[in-house]
Amino acid sequence: MGTENYKSLDCIAASDIAALGIPFVTADELHRRLAGIIQNHGAGNPQSWNIISKQLLTPELPFSFHQMMYYGCYKHFGPDPPAWLPDPGDSKLTNVGKLLEEHGKQFLGSKYVDPISSFLDFQEFSVSCPEVYWRTLFDKMNIYFSVPPECTLREDSTHPGGHWLPHACTNPANNCLRLNAQRNLNDIAVIWRDEGDDENPVNKMTVKELRSSVWLVAHAIETLKLEKGSAIAIDMPMHVNSVVIYLAIVLAGYVVVSIADSFAPSEISVRLKISNAKAIFTQDVIIRGTRKLPLYSRVVDAQSPMAIVIPNRDSNFSTKLRDNDISWQSFLERATGFKEVEFVAVEQTTEAFTNILFSSGTTGEPKAIPWSVATPLKAAADGWCHMDIRKGDIIAWPTNLGWMMGPWLVYASLLNGASIALYNGSPLGSSFAKFVQDAKVTMLGVIPSIVRAWKNANSTSTYDWSAIRCFASTGEASNVDEYLWLMGRAQYKPVIEYCGGTEIGGAFVTGSLLQPQSLSAFSTPAMGCTLFILGDDGFPIPQDGAGVGELALGPLMFGASRTLLNADHYDIYFKKMPLWNGKVLRRHGDVFERTSRRYYRAHGRADDTMNLGGIKVSSIEIERICNMVSSDIVETAAVAVPPPGGGPERLVVAVVLKDVDRKPLLEMSNLAASFNSALQKKLNPLFKVSDIVPLPSLPRTATNKIMRRVLRQQFSENDQNSKL
Repeated sequence: MGTENYKSLDCIAASDIAALGIPFVTADELHRRLAGIIQNHGAGNPQSWNIISKQLLTPELPFSFHQMMYYGCYKHFGPDPPAWLPDPGDSKLTNVGKLLEEHGKQFLGSKYVDPISSFLDFQEFSVSCPEVYWRTLFDKMNIYFSVPPECTLREDSTHPGGHWLPHACTNPANNCLRLNAQRNLNDIAVIWRDEGDDENPVNKMTVKELRSSVWLVAHAIETLKLEKGSAIAIDMPMHVNSVVIYLAIVLAGYVVVSIADSFAPSEISVRLKISNAKAIFTQDVIIRGTRKLPLYSRVVDAQSPMAIVIPNRDSNFSTKLRDNDISWQSFLERATGFKEVEFVAVEQTTEAFTNILFSSGTTGEPKAIPWSVATPLKAAADGWCHMDIRKGDIIAWPTNLGWMMGPWLVYASLLNGASIALYNGSPLGSSFAKFVQDAKVTMLGVIPSIVRAWKNANSTSTYDWSAIRCFASTGEASNVDEYLWLMGRAQYKPVIEYCGGTEIGGAFVTGSLLQPQSLSAFSTPAMGCTLFILGDDGFPIPQDGAGVGELALGPLMFGASRTLLNADHYDIYFKKMPLWNGKVLRRHGDVFERTSRRYYRAHGRADDTMNLGGIKVSSIEIERICNMVSSDIVETAAVAVPPPGGGPERLVVAVVLKDVDRKPLLEMSNLAASFNSALQKKLNPLFKVSDIVPLPSLPRTATNKIMRRVLRQQFSENDQNSKL
């Protein structure tokens, strides 16, 4: 929705406000207060909106009034109006603000003014002086190295990403459990609630209890007699048990294989085979309301190795275990003699693997991306710098260990002395909103489709989210109106947009509490990262120039991937990329815009990989399944189309049918149902075809490749025209 449908603030009358369904007495009072703000601050600038959002708007007022104020204020402002402004006093209390107040002149010399004015200079410093930046940050985050690094970065012409923290040894899980100036035994490490227990107090686990639980599981893992460095999979919902298991595997020197609990057996199987997993932790069933969703049986169908199986909440198995599988209780009993006995962490070099995650490639097989010992430090550093996570914070982000944000949540919370908040149930309804209130969440991570569900159902109504200091959003493109609504649920706390990738271990572009934040936009490259927009000639446009093009990254990013298990890392990320200052740039594959006000906006994938509900999947994977639905199908082309108002991409399938001269044998509605059934069964139950477009043929290049980008543009234009 744009400003064209709204009056400027100085043209709004009390009757306009009352027309939104607000009682006239209240409307008259709101108009009187609005007039005072306009008199003191003007009718159309960020300062006016800042006052309106904090002093005039409340969650109880109709959202239509929030829109009237926002769009009316910025009617003549132009692109990238800020929805949130940093406060000079508060900015000095943030992690980065404190760091700059202490070291700003040392880092930046006479250029240093204050945390807000000097933020971009500090971001550039984090790139140009990695030795000082990362050493300082690890000290602030209390990161312990059993063997200190020889240096921060050793560049290598044969390895574009360089060697980070050479010869250093540490264990990221051990760092999560260590006591230091920011963490004691009685601090709360995990807060959780099971769906259905919404009227009961939240459950809490202290650091002492977490340490004991992780140590016990690590001792029990040792009884499996696996070779150190072996891969052990986790296919479970994001619950306190999965966090304990994750940390125990890493603490004991093994490698976690991350598998999303929504995957079909075939997808589980391919990940187990690629990673060569020797065991898997899973759950009997997943309980969602009155439904019991099978999980262990899917693992069995995937022909998994030995499984350690956790029962559902009533402690009863609904399925008989295979002969070589172990119940959770029997597994823990193997280490009964080691209760409360500290497990000595396995310290490894920073290039050793800790986690294997998966991201879709374009060949139909997921890319297997190892996270090294260093990668969790990147995730936690992003949380420290950009979301301002610190001791006492409570971090909730509906996710799963199968996606990078699951491990990210564990490390960004615990390495920064904060608590993880987990809701074991659906995040879409009012029960989750109540959990956010009851747990006193201070940073709430979201994906846009969840926000849309909350807004459409008004799920947050009556719940107090005032403890939230900021939101964070990742996974897919967000929608301006939906995120304006989200901010309004917590007295207009900022949304930190966060975009990166599994192979990055965090973000390359994001927001900051030291910069004005514009809705659905990124305000800064992430700390330690440099961004390049490639022009039509394939080379970077000027760094201070506006433009749209494929995004490339500076190659020297701490924590980023160095290898892939099932593909050539150099070919995927560096081959045929342009040079900048003698360094080959790193390919990412998204199309990005740098605006005239130096914000960044995402415009989807440059290749044929799409993002559906925060899950990257290749067009080829979708098409392979759709083509087999019926013998009447000649071929299909799957594209992701952004909605006209912005937001998550929707899946549209172009289909060429046989016998085009007579009525197709398949009705489109039936075909859509068949596509959805096949995709959800064979690929992912979260995928859904939004629309099917029958075509006589697909557009192709001279070399016979499908021109999906042409289809995407055509479908987007059709959507725009349909709204006119």
